[in-house]
Amino acid sequence: LMRSNVPGVEASAGYPLVVEAEEVKVEESEVNPEMVRKLMDKVDFAALKGAAAALQLGELDPYEEITAELLQDDECLARLSRVLLDVHVINGALVCPASGRRFPIRDGIPNMLLHEDEVG
Repeated sequence: LMRSNVPGVEASAGYPLVVEAEEVKVEESEVNPEMVRKLMDKVDFAALKGAAAALQLGELDPYEEITAELLQDDECLARLSRVLLDVHVINGALVCPASGRRFPIRDGIPNMLLHEDEVG
């Protein structure tokens, strides 16, 4: 969901990875508006919205993009905070849309290590 610093990655058919969740946990937290604003400087909103949709979260459905005005709106900040900070994929996978390669998530930790035959 974070923007990549690697040239060409965002235009790649392998970005963003698709979230497939088997187990999701929601832990409510207090909204920190300033932290959410700072995070949104680094987050690809389209990827975040896609991940939220994959997790069947409707929080971001009302928004096509996040504008400076919306980053001042308490309801929008609360919705972003919930998706960014409160929803945790405990078990599942991240899947590359280009190759179909699955990166398992176990106990909330994604395993992004490549197999030996994938290392060039």
